[in-house]
Amino acid sequence: MAGPTETVPSAPVSSTRPQQPEPAAGPAVAPQNVPTLDPRLSLALGRPQHGDSLVRRTGRTIRKLASSAAQDVAEETRVAAQLQAPVTTGRVIAVTSIRGGVGKTTTSALLARTFTHYRHDAVLALDADAALGTLPVRLGAESVRWSARELAQILTPAMQFADVTGYLVPTADGGWLLPASTGRVGGPLEMRTYRSVILALRRHFAVTVVDCECLPGEVARTAMDTAHARVIVAPMTAEGVNGTRIVLDWLALLPHHALATTVVALTANSPDMQLDAKTATAHLQETGVTVVPLPYDRHLAAGGPLRPELLGQATRRAATLLAAEAMERAARTGRAR
Repeated sequence: MAGPTETVPSAPVSSTRPQQPEPAAGPAVAPQNVPTLDPRLSLALGRPQHGDSLVRRTGRTIRKLASSAAQDVAEETRVAAQLQAPVTTGRVIAVTSIRGGVGKTTTSALLARTFTHYRHDAVLALDADAALGTLPVRLGAESVRWSARELAQILTPAMQFADVTGYLVPTADGGWLLPASTGRVGGPLEMRTYRSVILALRRHFAVTVVDCECLPGEVARTAMDTAHARVIVAPMTAEGVNGTRIVLDWLALLPHHALATTVVALTANSPDMQLDAKTATAHLQETGVTVVPLPYDRHLAAGGPLRPELLGQATRRAATLLAAEAMERAARTGRAR
């Protein structure tokens, strides 16, 4: 994802698709590549919209010319430093929600793209929601081959980074992706499979963003309990905020200071949300967590591959802040353990 301004130090983004090495070992019959999206649907997506309307972009340019940006630059530099904090071991950031359709996978994709842009080391997006999850589509993968279930059967401690990435999907921005399934209807990911994959892979990646199933799924609860940091995606509705507050009260009872390493992403899936954002934020902040609102964005609402250059300015800033908050908590947990 592009940084907010050119003055913010950031890791270079690869301009070419990373080369994918061949798997070093595997079963006698390797899985076939499966398209992430039916070609007919790809055509139906049409031309992607920019997250901000032309009127809004024009007005923002005029206001920017008339104001000082010194304070904004200082804040953006601080956030970039958080995102680029060095780590000694891989950090795992789990993303979940209390129900589907609230932007959980979109938030996971935003986080993965942000970390990949800012960091010099390897970033992995792990799809742990086997119910036909859309993370590969959001990250722009044209096809997938190996799933978490299949990879769990062949991973060994002796595998090096080049061996492991032979089974992963390289993304155009320089990151890596492991899907939970390959477009087939199946049961949820088993906890044993998740543990096997995450323990084997996290040592190869500075940051792993896990797109979990919804709570109270077994893998989601395990990931939330064992991750270095947690992001709970809450829809900006009365029932969504109320249910998320119940989850936060549950996290307060978990070990490892789970609540202290949790950030809430408050998502608006419509341009006309009725719930007052300040009231919703204050209700969740009573538990002590940081709440980052993710505004409605026309580009995200359309679905399909996420193109950072088409995100609205407010969305880019919110996604960068959310990633920085999650990384700060993940780094803090790593020091404490």
